[in-house]
Amino acid sequence: MSSESAAPAADVRFADLCLSDPVMQAIREVGYETPSPIQAATIPPLLDGRDVLGQAQTGTGKTAAFALPILSQLDLNQKSPQTLVLAPTRELAIQVAEAFQRYASGMPGFHVLPIYGGQSYQPQLAGLKRGAHVVVGTPGRIIDHLERGSLDLSKLRWVVLDEADEMLRMGFIDDVESILQKTPTERQVALFSATMPPRIRKIAQTHLRNPKEVTIAAKTTTAKNIRQRYWFVSGIHKLDALTRILEAESFDAMLVFARTKQATEELAEKLAARGFSVAALNGDVAQNVRERTVQRIKDGDLDIVVATDVAARGLDVERISHVLNYDIPYDTESYVHRIGRTGRAGRSGEAILFVAPRERNMLRTIERATRQPIEPMELPSVETVNEQRVSKFKQQIVGALADPQLDLYRQIIEQMERDQNTPAIEIAAALARLLQGDTPLLLPPDPPSRGKAERFDRPERPERPQRGERFERSDRFERDSNERPPRAPREFAEGERAPRRPAAGSEAGMETFRVEVGHVHGAKPGNLVGAIANEAGLESRHIGRIDIRGDHSLIDLPVGMPDELMQHLKQVWVAGQRLKIARASAADKAASSNERPAPRPRAPGGARFERGDSKPGGFKGKPGGGFKGRPRG
Repeated sequence: MSSESAAPAADVRFADLCLSDPVMQAIREVGYETPSPIQAATIPPLLDGRDVLGQAQTGTGKTAAFALPILSQLDLNQKSPQTLVLAPTRELAIQVAEAFQRYASGMPGFHVLPIYGGQSYQPQLAGLKRGAHVVVGTPGRIIDHLERGSLDLSKLRWVVLDEADEMLRMGFIDDVESILQKTPTERQVALFSATMPPRIRKIAQTHLRNPKEVTIAAKTTTAKNIRQRYWFVSGIHKLDALTRILEAESFDAMLVFARTKQATEELAEKLAARGFSVAALNGDVAQNVRERTVQRIKDGDLDIVVATDVAARGLDVERISHVLNYDIPYDTESYVHRIGRTGRAGRSGEAILFVAPRERNMLRTIERATRQPIEPMELPSVETVNEQRVSKFKQQIVGALADPQLDLYRQIIEQMERDQNTPAIEIAAALARLLQGDTPLLLPPDPPSRGKAERFDRPERPERPQRGERFERSDRFERDSNERPPRAPREFAEGERAPRRPAAGSEAGMETFRVEVGHVHGAKPGNLVGAIANEAGLESRHIGRIDIRGDHSLIDLPVGMPDELMQHLKQVWVAGQRLKIARASAADKAASSNERPAPRPRAPGGARFERGDSKPGGFKGKPGGGFKGRPRG
């Protein structure tokens, strides 16, 4: 097995590679001039009839590396399949088939057929019966057609394994070997993989004949043409932060990654309600809908796709200028894959990562793995967003001025001026208000910070455990070492009743909310603080008094809680219960503290935390900084 590391192909042009005239015509039409390193190293041996073992990261141009030489040697008179391409996912199979079709634009009569699970057998059977020069499919569906006898591999000349390591990871590798055993002995094989685990290496040794081994050395796992930034989730709910970015950032199309199927649906619905052109893409979306979604974003009919990792694998759309990680991925490979959806084939791209306080270690892990720093970003200010909104609003009005039906409305306005004795400017303002509807045109100013924000990159002090960790271990906050010890409980004479602790009203700038989780559910202050801090994007110091009662609790939060955030918090689970948060009634606030269970010994004063007068900016305990512990519910 001969091996080489591909050198830069700066001096090589497509015209030097001896490709066929129709293929060269297609290359000129798509605007390619210089092959990528994997293309320059792979095309010549494939044209010479040699097997190829190529190792290169995603986004390096592997599809053209095998499609161009195959198309240059294809016999259009032979209707039975001459090429079989195996891909791990439906999305990648479709992408590869589209690439073949694009590169064969100068070859009349060429047919490529993608076959994959999730699609009806009928069009696939009809396509195979009609004849296809190239079949691109997922291993499982290829096996099905072989067992049915609907796929004939007897005249196969080329077999391509694309993203072989991914097929191994997804559990398809046994099917791949079974398919290879059913192909003719005299066929040419090209195997491409980002990594070379032992199982893939064994397949290459078994099924490839003296292959030309090409390795594209990657100095980093992420492309240098992708600008990477992170926003430290603090003070603003993630949805509001995303909205600001969408309104102020200049982008063509954006791919937003969420962690779960449900999250993609919910986030897409909320963005659509805010006026964005958006669709969800996840494993539960029907294949025909998925294909339409991809086509819509390619055509410019859709600007934002909210997707899971599985749904976005193989998605290659030139319009995607931005990738935003709404939820941080669980591993570095997923991160590299996600941001690889932008900046494809040398184009520039933008990658943005939302990082919650408890996730900063994952951020550092990603930086170490990719060997690239991810720079912090400032959210667009309220002023910037409002300027954009006003500008767009003006554009709407300017666009309406060109409407040919304007004369009718001009007459109505002139009549109102005369009849109502109202200046035209006042009428115009009223019409603009009607146009905007109930949604405020401008964002309210950001609330003033209640304390100095925690520096994200502040060095850790290993001798002192993190506040969040202490908070999880007990029901109380640890006091500072210089704080006085708790006062000894007062003793009362026999028959004397301990005085009732006065009910604390809401602090200035705070209002009281009721949540439907309490002592009977096993709720603790840490659960509530963690859940609300993380879901609402608040630092824990902005959360006030917590009063845990029998079947519910009261909690003080900043005034002006958006209704949208309220609806979101209603669905948050704590201690096995939905919060169902609502503004506390007068009866809730006036309820006697004697209705609560007796205070726990470790939490003097009951399971209730008050904001300390002696400690600015937070609960009694250490001030400042967001809650770092993972809520337990």
